[in-house]
Amino acid sequence: MQAVRNRQSLAAADDLKSPLSRLIDKHGRVMRKLRVSLTDACNFRCFYCMPTAPVFTPRGSLLSPGEYRSLCGALVGSGIEELRLTGGEPTVRREFREIVSALSDLPVIRKGITSNGHLLGGHLDFLRDHGWRHLNISLDSLDSGRFERITGGGDIRTVMACALDAAAMGFRVKINAVLMQGVNDDELTDFTDWSARTGIEVRFLEYMRVGPGLRDHARRFVAADEMLRRLSRMYDLTPLAADRDSTALLYATACGARLGFIASESKAFCATCSRLRLTATGVLKACVMNPGGISIRHAGAAALPDIFSEVMDMKPLVHAESNPQPMHALGG
Repeated sequence: MQAVRNRQSLAAADDLKSPLSRLIDKHGRVMRKLRVSLTDACNFRCFYCMPTAPVFTPRGSLLSPGEYRSLCGALVGSGIEELRLTGGEPTVRREFREIVSALSDLPVIRKGITSNGHLLGGHLDFLRDHGWRHLNISLDSLDSGRFERITGGGDIRTVMACALDAAAMGFRVKINAVLMQGVNDDELTDFTDWSARTGIEVRFLEYMRVGPGLRDHARRFVAADEMLRRLSRMYDLTPLAADRDSTALLYATACGARLGFIASESKAFCATCSRLRLTATGVLKACVMNPGGISIRHAGAAALPDIFSEVMDMKPLVHAESNPQPMHALGG
């Protein structure tokens, strides 16, 4: 039944597209994925993401549910096939369910959420009923004390329960773990064994030169190749096929773990990137590493194709060295 709905969604999306409105940049890359930030606020204070004293956007300046519907609808009409809601932390947004409802019937083939998992558990039934079946949950340590220190007070039991409950309910769950030298890089095998036990995919992210991560990148960075080298001492790693525009290098182990490695620093995937980002204030961005973007919040429908083209021209072919903006303000 889900496959039938997906085909129907694709057909409906094709009806909305025209050759002139497709999101294709000057290098021939087709944009089909949209990261949609609901807020730059978060209930965690992960040191690599948040500045010491973050200042969040006032609630009155955030896009309304109706604006999200209108802007995302226009982008879907131009070829976006996948939506992922992000933050900050999307579930701290007071209108979280209203926004989810407003976007739920857009004709896309995949709808997902990226969350720290602390408040997500209370929304699982609602999300499943509205077709949001893909969850990426941030979990940088399996040790409760270490997790609390990384997140500035997060409760690992709540996050773990959310991930396990979601998997049991049929969600496609992935764990995102930012690997950091001297912080949690000794947990590679723990995460691998946990994936084998639970059947939940774990994705290891390289530490990025973004926002607060700039100050200690040199001493915290662990390359994906180094992660693989360490793991290959203990596990037989089998490469898995992935979509051409996938951000992750995928592997499976003989013990049943499924692992991904997002090598955004050492093996940048700019050449095949298919993503755009919409900030919580309505700025359309071509790249998480590019501070620029164009507001589409008050643009009329007639102006949007030209603005989309301008944003396409901002899409880099080569990975930028760094971005001083903090990650929580960029859409996770």
